Parts: sequence; structure tokens; C-alpha cells
Amino acid sequence: MIHLAVALDGAGWHPAAWRESTARPEALLSARYWAGLVAEAERGLLDFVTIEDAFTLQSTLLDGPDERTDQVRGRLDAVLLASRIAPLTSGIGLVPTATTTHTEPFHVAAGIATLDHISNGRAGWRPQVSARATDAAHFGRRRLPSLGEGRLSDFAALEGDDRARALREETVRDLFEEAGEAVEVARRLWDSWEEDAEIRDAATGRFIDRDKLHYIDFAGRFFSVKGPSITPRPPQGQPVVTALAHSAIPYDFAARHADVVYVTPRSRQEAARIVAELPGRVKVFADLVVFLGRDAQARKARLDELDGDELVSDATIFTGTAEELADLLLDWREAGVQGFRLRPGALPYDLKAISRGLTAALHRRGEFRREYEARTLRGLLGLPHPANRYGKAS
Repeated sequence: MIHLAVALDGAGWHPAAWRESTARPEALLSARYWAGLVAEAERGLLDFVTIEDAFTLQSTLLDGPDERTDQVRGRLDAVLLASRIAPLTSGIGLVPTATTTHTEPFHVAAGIATLDHISNGRAGWRPQVSARATDAAHFGRRRLPSLGEGRLSDFAALEGDDRARALREETVRDLFEEAGEAVEVARRLWDSWEEDAEIRDAATGRFIDRDKLHYIDFAGRFFSVKGPSITPRPPQGQPVVTALAHSAIPYDFAARHADVVYVTPRSRQEAARIVAELPGRVKVFADLVVFLGRDAQARKARLDELDGDELVSDATIFTGTAEELADLLLDWREAGVQGFRLRPGALPYDLKAISRGLTAALHRRGEFRREYEARTLRGLLGLPHPANRYGKAS
């Protein structure tokens, strides 16, 4: 069966989506709006949703604000938002983004563990590095080189020049090494409580078995963390860690630290090449920006005109019917892709087209679930419940 997820961000992945007649720009920063989106995704029995986050306002520039006022700016904290939505859902996984560059992994680990408890085992985490100098300026703890004044859509073109190459090899490599340490710290903290550490015996006055709480004693290049966590071991043992990767450095990060990696191939052939570069234990999801329906091309063209520019993305942009998208997904699956994270071009329109139209097309082919077959996100993805690394110590 194909695995399906959706990436939620604002009014959709097209910067002019908030101006669609079906959009709800007045509600973008309300819990009710986000709960409705996740409920729609759960209606379609999708595996999980991801929620975007960052330390700077959305911008069309590589580094710094662009001063535009005709696009959505501002967002809610992804981890807090997921925790608010969790009690309103019952089957779908919730995977918020949380940066690793300017945050302490102790805090992030506790937040994701809390989300796993609140959702009864449906939490995940998308670690994200923050390479922008403007992000660093919010915290004052470090200085990062500016990415420049170019447009965000031009970043791929910079990879070939000396400046961009130096940036990738020095700054980006360090950021991903730091992210790797952050994930390792979080994983150790999630294990720092054994699953039966809580006794809760009022008669004897013993709430916990202190021998089943463990110091993690992590000492790395970027972090030094004693432990244990303040939050008992999550229901999944280890919440699902996911990562977006476009090239060698993030591929290596995902291979060593993630359970699921999102990749951005442009063809079936490129998808096969990327899958071959990654270890088999990591589940590979392909990202696509999607505009669905018989009028998909016209809708996208209208949004491009409103924005004053054609949409450019790191991922393939698909415009077509749900049946045509189902054909593409099944074709790419033959290349080894196990799942897909779809980025709806406009919300809620394209989300409904995914949760109702696309899933129906896959049902007709016998390629998608008709009910949730597991109670946890790890279960939905076919990931085993991990043993506690400190269990034998007690």
C-alpha cells in the first residue's frame, strides 16, 4: 500500500493561495482552521501531516525580509499547534517542524514526547536547520554568514559557484552535524525513562522506580546534556523522526538519524537514483506540490498572475486530475519510493482533492487503506517499537 502524507503551510504552497475564493485568510492563525485541515486529512486516512515552522517571517529572499505585503506572513508554533490539535484527532500522525540550530534539544525532546503522550502515540518530528543570518540575529548566540540578497527561487543556481560551495561545505555541514547531535540527544532522552519506571503505588508511597531513570551523559561538539528527561518515555518509545533532503549532506543526515526522508526527484529515473543512495531502513517519501482537478492548470495560472510570477519549487509541481496523479505515484513507487508527501497548492481546495479524490482513485486500484490499521504512527509506517537502550542497565 502507498503511504500518503500532506505538508500543511498557511493557505497552501502557492504564495497567492490566500486570495482564492475558497481560502480563509481571516482564520489562518486560528486553532479551528488548522484542526479543520487535519480533520480533512484524517478523513482521507492519510498517514500523517507535517506542519511547517521557521524562525523568520516567510520571504522570497534567500536571507532577510522582502517587505512584500501581498503574501502570507506569520505562523503559529508548530509543536504547540500539533499538541492543540492532537486531542481532536484519533488516527492520523502529527509531525511538526522544530529547528535544531538555535534551540536546545532537551526542550524539543520534551515537547515531542509530550505530543506523543497527548496523541497516544502519533507524534513525529521534522528537525530543520536554520542557515540564515537573520535567524541567528534573533538569538545573538552565534553569527552565520549571509546567504546573500538573491531570491529564494535562485538558490539552486548558486550551488555551482565558489561562494555557494564554500557555504555548503563549511556552514551547512556544521549545521547538519549539530542537527545530528540534537536528534541523538533527543533519542537518548526519550529512552532515559524505562517504560515501567512509573509505579504510582499510593499505598507504599512510591511514584517512580528511580533505578529506571537514567542519565544520558551526552557530551558532543555542540551539546552537553546530563538527563534524564522530565517527560516519561513516549508511548511509541521513539517518536518518528523525518527529514527533508535535497543533496549529499542532508542525505547523510537522514541516513544516520531519520526514520523517514522526504526527497524531491523530478522523474522516476531520478527517484530510483536517490533511493539507491539511501539505506534500506529509511523510508523514502517523495515530495510533490499538487494542484488537482480538471481546472488545475487554469487555477495555477491564475494564482501565478495574482502573484506576479510563476511558481518555482524545490519539488516537482504537478497539475492534473486525481487519476493522473495516482498513475504518477504508482509509477514512482516502482522506482522504490515508499510514500509521498504532497504539498497542496491551495488550502483547503487541493487538500480535499487529495483526501477525497486521490484516495478514491487509489482505492479503485486497491493501493490505499480503507481504515487505519494501527494505533500509532510507527505502526502505520510499519516501524517496530524500539527497545530502550538503557533497559538492561537497570
